[in-house]
Amino acid sequence: MTSYGQFCPVAKAMELLDERWTILVVRELLLGSRHFNELRRGVPKMSPALLTKRLRGLERAGVIRRAEVGGRSVYTLTEKGEELTEVVTALSAWGTRWIGELGDADLDPHLLMWDMHRTIPIDRWPRRRTLVEFTFRDVIGKAGSWWLVVSDGDAEVCDFHPGYDVDATVVTDLRTLTEVWRGDVSWRTALADNRITVLASSEVRRDVPDWIGQSNAAAIPRPA
Repeated sequence: MTSYGQFCPVAKAMELLDERWTILVVRELLLGSRHFNELRRGVPKMSPALLTKRLRGLERAGVIRRAEVGGRSVYTLTEKGEELTEVVTALSAWGTRWIGELGDADLDPHLLMWDMHRTIPIDRWPRRRTLVEFTFRDVIGKAGSWWLVVSDGDAEVCDFHPGYDVDATVVTDLRTLTEVWRGDVSWRTALADNRITVLASSEVRRDVPDWIGQSNAAAIPRPA
């Protein structure tokens, strides 16, 4: 850990938190990830070796604790770590309001679908098992198709066809769905501009935007 050589509490906090990826690992823990593979899905561009290193550093600093449950490591935030909730929430709000521009390198279907599956409004979905397919027309290869399954009150995202009947297919490009999810563009606008097409029965087609919704960031006011 590199020292700033300052007694300032901000400097002391950043000696831990401004290491690359560290605050994003904390973000994932705050969002409910508990296992190594879950954390990796929330930071898909982070190498496993670096994730292991950051977890060990956070454990040494007393921000997280690790326990073995059923032969698997489970990571949870300590009281010290939980206090970072306000920090991460404030950074999210500030970034949404003032750092709106997205470069092509910021677009990641793995993170987008992982984030969507954990915060979609499941109570709005049908009480039966429901499968929505997502096709990104600008993404080449396996990462261009995803499936979101909601069943028995749980959501699961798959990068392979799970074998169930598809209720609706959402066809779009990665930037558009990312912007809709963030709240930069509304579902109504994206559909009206043909940036998103929903292939389904008329009733389901009308309901899909309500099933998916938008991330919590969409509610954050933006500057004019």
